[in-house]
This record gives sequence, structure tokens and C-alpha cells, in this order.
Amino acid sequence: MAEGAIALWMFGTVFLCLLIGYPVAFTLAGTALVFAFVGEWAGSFDPVYLHALPNRVYGIMINPTLMAVPLFVFMGVMLERSRIAEDLLESMSGLFGTLRGGLGFSVMLVGMLLAASTGIVGATVVTMGLLSLPTMLRRGYDPRVATGAICASGTLGQIIPPSIVLVLLGDVLSSAYQQAQLDQGIFSPRTVSVGDLFAGALLPGLLLVALYLLYLAGVAWWRPAAMPATRDADSPSVTLTTTLRALLPPLLLILAVLGSILGGLATPTEAASVGAVGAMLLAAARGQLTMAVLREVVRSTLKVSSMVFLILIGASVFSLVFRGFGGDILIEDWLTQLPGGVLGAMLAVMLVMFLLGFVLDFIEITFVVVPIVGPVLLAMGLDPVWLGVMIAINLQTSFLTPPFGFALFYLRGVAPAKVATADIYRGVMPFIAIQLLMLALLAAWPALATWLPTQVYSG
Repeated sequence: MAEGAIALWMFGTVFLCLLIGYPVAFTLAGTALVFAFVGEWAGSFDPVYLHALPNRVYGIMINPTLMAVPLFVFMGVMLERSRIAEDLLESMSGLFGTLRGGLGFSVMLVGMLLAASTGIVGATVVTMGLLSLPTMLRRGYDPRVATGAICASGTLGQIIPPSIVLVLLGDVLSSAYQQAQLDQGIFSPRTVSVGDLFAGALLPGLLLVALYLLYLAGVAWWRPAAMPATRDADSPSVTLTTTLRALLPPLLLILAVLGSILGGLATPTEAASVGAVGAMLLAAARGQLTMAVLREVVRSTLKVSSMVFLILIGASVFSLVFRGFGGDILIEDWLTQLPGGVLGAMLAVMLVMFLLGFVLDFIEITFVVVPIVGPVLLAMGLDPVWLGVMIAINLQTSFLTPPFGFALFYLRGVAPAKVATADIYRGVMPFIAIQLLMLALLAAWPALATWLPTQVYSG
């Protein structure tokens, strides 16, 4: 128990260093190594655990699933730079111009497509904030409705596949699921793939979008002044053909990537490469594929990918030392002894992740927390796909919740000064309620996440 307490002190030290502002990857690895060296000197840590580190790092380097990450990042950044979101928003807002609340519906639908394309919350919120917020305010939209819709649509990148979040979470859950089965004496373990998680997240993600749109329709009906029709007399009409010309290319690209994975035609990495090439072709068709744009996209991809893999290596060091101090046994004992059994353990983990989402990004939570609690929860009989979708939506809710939600900070950074922070906070409250409703629906009917993967991969 004393060694387990040291593991908790190590976790607390990491948390404190992150709050101070130290880089995540170096904090994880540095704190773990300091505790390991002190523990070895005190005789409470066996250095043999660190002998597994080279194999861990090599496994990260050759992991075929993780190779999809830079490709999906490249795809998202390329689509962002090729002005696809701007064309989509202009076309769809023009199409819905005579409909009360039409611009709000357009923002939500375009945000959904952009979230599925980029898979990065910050990129979607910033892009939609720059493109749509000034227009919505100019057209007479209530700032609370406008900012709430933008933040909510931006966080859809957590759950709408193909998503980088789901790729990383799928890889970590796969390892946790196999570890849970090995701990139970199952030496021919079943596996869970990124494709399973994509299929499991599809229906909840679309249902969440439908609930968002239903709420916006209700606001447009009960508070027409908050969401007026946007077309002026001087505004040109937009035909269905124009809208389809802007909508179909990115939609077909997303369907090709997602469909090839769900249909078993390609692995996530192969599908991601198709998406990257397809994004380049779309940019070229719009005349946006210049050397300057390509250089910027490659640099952005390199920065994001380097951050992801460096954090993953740091998390691997942390995980090894944490287990060396018996932290995994302590967590397992704690979760299994909570009142309520599996339900109590699940509620505790969801609450901890929700609170950590205020100060940590999804990458840190995925690489640090999930490997610790995942094997314990899965050993209790929880479905890995359902657990993954619950974690994704839970973090999505956390990133939307005041006062620390990341999506709120991103929008505050690009919103006009006349938009009060309090308006942003109040605007996201109804969407947070919808998120919690979605979590409750998933908890009550796990088939929302497990039915489609069973159907798709039953053969």
C-alpha cells in the first residue's frame, strides 16, 4: 500500500506541474524518471520495469494504427486551408436564408462536416468562430445562441468519425482490453479495433447532431428574435445545385474514408492516406494547392503529430513507473471496492475524467488515464466499444463546460470584444444538458453504441 501511495503522489506531482504550465510530454517522463531513481535508491522501485521502455517506444514507432494520426491531421489541415468550410457556410446559409434560424442550422451542419474532417476541437471552433460568428451577430442572432452553437458544433470532432480522438482512443482501448483478458487468464484474447469504435460512435454522434438541431429549431420557434431569417433583399439566392457543388466533394471524401473502414476495404491507416490524397485533390480543384499552402500544411501536420507521439512516449514512461510502484493494483482495489459495483466504478471514472478534462487535453487523458483504469473496467465486463464512446462523449462535455472548457477558451480568443464571456458560458448550457442526456441514453441503452459494430463486423 505504501508503494501504491507513492504512485498517487507521482500522479499528483504530474498534475501540479501541468497546472504550473510545464510541457506535458516532458512532465510525464521527467516526473516518472525522478520518482523511479529516488524509488530505486530507497529500495521501493525495481528498475527492471524501465527495461521494457525501449520495446514500448519501438512498438509506438511501428504501430500501424498510430500511423493514421499524421495522415488524418494532414487531411484536416488541408481541408481547412482550402476554404471548404467557408464555401459550405456561404452556400448553406444562402439556401436556408428564408428559414428562421437557417444560419444556425447551417453552422451546426457545416461544423459537423468540418469536425469529421479535422477531428481537432480547436481547429473547428476557431474556424467556425472566425467564419460564422461575425455573420450571425450582424444578422441579429442572440450572442448566446450563436456562441453556443459554434462551441457545440466544434466539439463534435470528439465523437464524429473519422476522428483523431477515436483513433488514439481505439488503440489504447485495444491494449487495455487485451490486458484485461490476460489478467483474467484468457490467453487468446479478442480484440477491438479503431473500426469498431468508428462504427460505435457513428449513431450516437448523428443522434447528438439531431438533438442539437432540434434544440435550435425550438429556439427559432419560441424565440424568433434570437434566430431571425438571414436573407436580405440584396442577398443573392443560392440554388440547390450550388449547395450540392459545395457540399458533395467533402462529404464524398468523408464517406470514402469512413466507408472503406467500416466496409473492411481498408485499414484506418490506408483510409487515412486516401483522405490525405483526396484533400489535396480538393484543394487543387479549388486552386488552393500551392507550394506555400503545402508547406504550411506539412509544418502544421509535423507539429501536431510530433506533439502526439512525444506525449505518447512520455505517457509510456509514466505508465511503467506507475505500475512499478503498484499504482495499477491500488486503482484496481479502489474501483472494485466502491459501492455500487460496476456502476459505481464507472461513475467514479467518468467523474474523474470529466474534471481532468478541464485542465488536460484529450491526448493526455487518453494516454495517461485510460491505460490505468481501462483494464479494470473492462475486466468487470464492460463492452470496450461502449466504454470508448462513453469516454469520448464525456470528454466532449467536459471541453464544453464552464469555466474551464477548452472550446470556450478557443472561441473567446477569436470572438469580438462585444461578445461577453458570460454570453458564451450561458450559450453552451443547453448544449451541455443535451450532452448529459446523450450520456444517459447511452448508459440506459448501450446498444446505441454496440449495435452497428455487431452488424458491420458480424461476418
